Amino acid sequence: MSFKEDVGTGLSENPKYLSSRYFYDAEGDKIFQAIMKMPEYYLTNAEFEIFSTQAEQILSELDVNGRKFDLVEFGAGDGFKTRILIERLIEAGANFRYIPIDISENVLNTLKSDFQKRFPDLEILAENAEYFEALESINRKSENPKVILFLGSSIGNFLEDRTVRFLNALYAVLNVGDFTLIGFDLKKNPKTILEAYNDKQGITKAFNLNLLKRINRELEADFDLEAFDHYPYYDPETGFAKSYIVSLKKQTVNIKGLKKQFVFDAGEAIHTEISRKYGINQIETLFENANFNVSKHFFDCKHYYVDTLAKKI
Repeated sequence: MSFKEDVGTGLSENPKYLSSRYFYDAEGDKIFQAIMKMPEYYLTNAEFEIFSTQAEQILSELDVNGRKFDLVEFGAGDGFKTRILIERLIEAGANFRYIPIDISENVLNTLKSDFQKRFPDLEILAENAEYFEALESINRKSENPKVILFLGSSIGNFLEDRTVRFLNALYAVLNVGDFTLIGFDLKKNPKTILEAYNDKQGITKAFNLNLLKRINRELEADFDLEAFDHYPYYDPETGFAKSYIVSLKKQTVNIKGLKKQFVFDAGEAIHTEISRKYGINQIETLFENANFNVSKHFFDCKHYYVDTLAKKI
């Protein structure tokens, strides 16, 4: 469905929801880059540390023996963490081309421009598309072994049934011997997790409320951002961190692009995002059920985070 259709559907439901995929317009991309630099947002630093200190070990596990391979990244974003991995792989003499895939054309253009300057000899094939549509296209064009990156704990944005479907679909499009490296945020002190999604500077709040700004701009709505607040929640038993936009009063919002009005009660919430945290046993079970073989877990020093390398056998 389109942005317009998804907004209309989500705000018509009870409880209301909006898809997190629409966070990433030009302004949302900029705010998320600021989030990744926050001291509270440990995920970026943890993965940055893993790639800075363990890239050679990752390469040795890939066992490519000098063969050219495709390094394909789902949800590449601005490539902040990936460029460290790429630097280390180049230093280690790896023979590869980089294929970043993202649904945000804006951030993809930024990444490509930056990487062409940083790595002038690196072959880059950027794809502005949905993940599997792009991967199937790449498979038709290239017989190179593939390493699929899905970093930043983006897999945590899926509900469990979608996570299973994602891994099964990934297995189906890969060839025997291909790898995937997926980042998972691990269960830890709930206070640490909540601080990452509710910083004192209000950056995560701005990121969440930017979704309403986008609806105002693109669908001619009249959301009053001062009448809504950001609310994060974490359940340590299930590992689910969730974000909501909460109406601070009873109000009616007009969306001209939909030719509809939406009534919000005081305290009514719009669910916008989920970010699941995992235990190692859960991660291994996910891969095992999708028929992948886990090659190795790469942890940061605090064991807050893990990048898990798995192989199609």
